[in-house]
Amino acid sequence: MLEKLTNKIQDAFKFVAGKSTITEKNISDAVEAIKIALLEADVNLRVVRRFVNSTIEEARGERVLRSVNPGEQFVKIVHDKLTSFLGGGAAGAASSGLNLKGPDTVSVILMLGLQGSGKTTSAAKLALRLKKQGRKPILAACDLARPAAAEQLSVLGAQIDVPVISAGALTGGDVCAVFKDALRSAQVNGNDTVIVDTAGRLQIDEPLVAELARLRDAAKPDELLLVADSMTGQSAADIAKTFDEQIGLTGVILTKFDSDTRGGAALSLKTVTGKPLKFVGTGEKLSDFEAFHPERFAGRILGMGDVVSLVEKAQEIIDHDDARRLQEKMARETFTLEDYLTQLRAVKKMGSMKAMLDMMPGMAGKINEEDLEKAEMKTHEVIICSMTRKERANHLIIGPSRRARIARGSGTSVGEVARLLKRFEKMRAMMKKVAKAGNSPDALQRMFGMG
Repeated sequence: MLEKLTNKIQDAFKFVAGKSTITEKNISDAVEAIKIALLEADVNLRVVRRFVNSTIEEARGERVLRSVNPGEQFVKIVHDKLTSFLGGGAAGAASSGLNLKGPDTVSVILMLGLQGSGKTTSAAKLALRLKKQGRKPILAACDLARPAAAEQLSVLGAQIDVPVISAGALTGGDVCAVFKDALRSAQVNGNDTVIVDTAGRLQIDEPLVAELARLRDAAKPDELLLVADSMTGQSAADIAKTFDEQIGLTGVILTKFDSDTRGGAALSLKTVTGKPLKFVGTGEKLSDFEAFHPERFAGRILGMGDVVSLVEKAQEIIDHDDARRLQEKMARETFTLEDYLTQLRAVKKMGSMKAMLDMMPGMAGKINEEDLEKAEMKTHEVIICSMTRKERANHLIIGPSRRARIARGSGTSVGEVARLLKRFEKMRAMMKKVAKAGNSPDALQRMFGMG
């Protein structure tokens, strides 16, 4: 994601990169290139003007022009400005996350948005995220306009084992009655969060506003979250502004964030609406849902990666106790191909390789999907699965005849099997050094998350 914007901004930095001294013309040229990049990324014009003016004003100061590393200082200014425009800084930190009550009281989250923005799926994704955090959510199917909306939510709720309350004989076609039914169910069954999926339209109209306002007044929500499609660019910010004026918002969720190569929606939202971007949908799976961190996102735009988020993903997948047992195996040199297969599958759960590489400093946009498909690591799992348990436990017994049989069974070549075994030997040697150096299980989590 954001490959186009990242590449263009990196090209802009060439005007100042590596120079012992820079001039106001260098800065002007760089800022002009960044301005064009932002406009092409469909960032709101007013946002671009404010960004350019504030960047030039600070970059022309003595702190940059007379700095020991003026190019690096300029990059830092651009990073800080992007972070600020994305909703970072002290004000951003105060508004990040959800403002929910304690577990003894029921909190209410109202999901708003136009039809097709991904509201229903985002409601389920948010429920799964809150469930992982120890809360007990319940979903209320208050979209009574779209056919099969309640059925879709019920299917998603079943997948994550979260109850769904839909319209029944007693509630009829009244959205407020459905919500009150969900609230009663939450109070009786000990659920602490009601996530309300609401109706949408192709555009904001009076009947939609009236229905949402009535539901808002009945629910008295702790959070009113707009779900918007990031692919619509700055239009998402305009939609958010209209919803905020008509209904009121506390934050925004951007969907299809993994497909957004421009970034106009994310960069425009905070300045245009004054509301923070709280979550982003990063894929089709219900687990592909992340909290939005302005500073980390600014780093991704500038090609600096997002190692912190990558480590957090690894820590979600790789258990602390499993990592400790793995460390002991490494130290005793008993790490096997079976263990390696387990780690490969754990890394796959973290998402696509492209998404993980985009989080690595300097890797964003450098490897395309076709290259990833050709990568050797894609074949490792199928090769190991073609081995017997005895071979996985002791790779040293895999001689020429066994390699030929494994190659036939995995649909690969003898050379590919040999390369896997050679790479595994090198990895074992490296792991032994890491383990004997006394690294913590957290260090091992980072190694497997980023290896």
